[in-house]
Amino acid sequence: MAYVDDFPTDARIVRWNMGVAFLALGIGGLFGMIQALHRTGVFRGFVSSADYYTVLTGHGVLLALVFTIFALCGLFTWGVTRSLDRPLPNPRFTLTWFALMLVGALAAAVTILGGLVPSIPFNADVLYTFYAPMQAHPAFYAGLALFIVGTWLAGLDWFRAYWQWRGDNPGERIPLQTFMVLVTMLMWYISSAGVAVEVLFFLLPWSLGLIESVDPLLTRTLFWYFGHPVVYFWLMPAYFIWYTVLPKFSGGRLFSDPLARVVFVLFLLLSTPVGFHHQYVDPGIPEGFKFIAMTNTMFLLLPSLLTAFTVVASMEHGARQRGGEGRLGWLRKLPWDEPAFAGCALAGLMFAAGGFSGMINAGMNINYLIHNTLWVPGHFHLTVGTASTLTFMAAGYWLFPQITGNRLRFRSLATVQPYVWFIGMTLMSNAMHRAGLAGIPRRTAEPQYDAVTFQGVVGGVSEMRLQIAIGGTILFLGLVLFLIVIFGTWFGGSGNDSLRVNGRIPAPLSGPEHSPKILDNLKLWTAVAIVLIVLAYGLPLSAMVADGLFAPGSPPIPV
Repeated sequence: MAYVDDFPTDARIVRWNMGVAFLALGIGGLFGMIQALHRTGVFRGFVSSADYYTVLTGHGVLLALVFTIFALCGLFTWGVTRSLDRPLPNPRFTLTWFALMLVGALAAAVTILGGLVPSIPFNADVLYTFYAPMQAHPAFYAGLALFIVGTWLAGLDWFRAYWQWRGDNPGERIPLQTFMVLVTMLMWYISSAGVAVEVLFFLLPWSLGLIESVDPLLTRTLFWYFGHPVVYFWLMPAYFIWYTVLPKFSGGRLFSDPLARVVFVLFLLLSTPVGFHHQYVDPGIPEGFKFIAMTNTMFLLLPSLLTAFTVVASMEHGARQRGGEGRLGWLRKLPWDEPAFAGCALAGLMFAAGGFSGMINAGMNINYLIHNTLWVPGHFHLTVGTASTLTFMAAGYWLFPQITGNRLRFRSLATVQPYVWFIGMTLMSNAMHRAGLAGIPRRTAEPQYDAVTFQGVVGGVSEMRLQIAIGGTILFLGLVLFLIVIFGTWFGGSGNDSLRVNGRIPAPLSGPEHSPKILDNLKLWTAVAIVLIVLAYGLPLSAMVADGLFAPGSPPIPV
């Protein structure tokens, strides 16, 4: 079995991707603390309310796109080369997709941050949801296009490695980590086509003045066709870690390889035909298709529940291998003082809470209560903000010593960091959910907490404001601790000969031989996924096109 340092170019790409990801996390996390303090009125000395939207856009784009996808590319490059026991086919091609992603991310980031400098003639305060009628500078859209093309090439690189492996291993089952990578990228290719069309055919020409107006409903629909699957593009790397590495952290083995494959196939099938649940309040979407989206979204609970069972069973196996006994007594035998394990376990716990709040978002009727309120950021801070982010941090504690050849530095800080993050997120997200129920709006620098008179809000809005501010500050403290450990390890660690042993992943209790080979038929599942998308989106999109792609629409609202 291969180790990271067996393939120097690929190990370097893993380091660079993770390094860029964590730098973006640092900047985006700082913006998050500024937001928490500003919109609660606790401290408004960082930015003005006008500049708040630049900070909000930077926070969303840097964390939801740049951080998550660079981290994904680092983890997936490691997983493919490790599980296939071979390097990626062409180092120049690998460097090309990394360079495209980096240039695209820098172009988008510089354009956003230009909003904080009055002398710079461009900005992109369009928030994370970059659809019409708000218009950004063309460089923002061009950067996004380059970034997306880079991700497509990264996926092609991993597929090329798989095709080479398949040529040498006909009839063999796809190794689990590579299977997860390929299925995730198939979902990404299908879903990112929507945002590619939105950016290249509408928003970029619109920002260049080549077309006067665009249809906001069409661009919004194309964005959310992509916007919900991207949630799973954040989460599936976390699942990748939970299924293949977390059992090792627990001292055991994965409970079931077949169940892991079923979960990823279900995400491929169900993640894209659900985007209309973000558009329940849009009058241009037929109610029947909103109902279809709601139904598909509820079906997405199945892979999450299967994951909860499989991952917890794997952790229990590890704990019992350590001497754990009793129905719940085995929990005490888990390595809660190991930062890699603690981060993953706490991330999974937060994801369970996020799943419950997500069911509220998915329901058509009850969604009207919380749509465009602070409940929604409270929900996705549990998912991408903790389930993905804390898992990537935990993976970094384990993987960075391997890809740098250095011991983990500042271990005492690493040990407490997951708990600091967990406490901060518990405070902030709890208050966000409750504030959303009280009607506090999101996406605004002036939410007017004190104007809310919603009856039955325990503790009142002043307590919510303070809890959000304290939680956001604790989160930033947890982020600083993480960055000290990671970059201290990268640039200041000492060598460790045991890293190769530490990098081994034990075989699952139930292997791929216990599942039908049809699970590995990626062409079949891709075809089924496309059919479901056509059923969910075909008629509404054709109606929008029939109304005229370039019919009079919204003029741009410069930001």
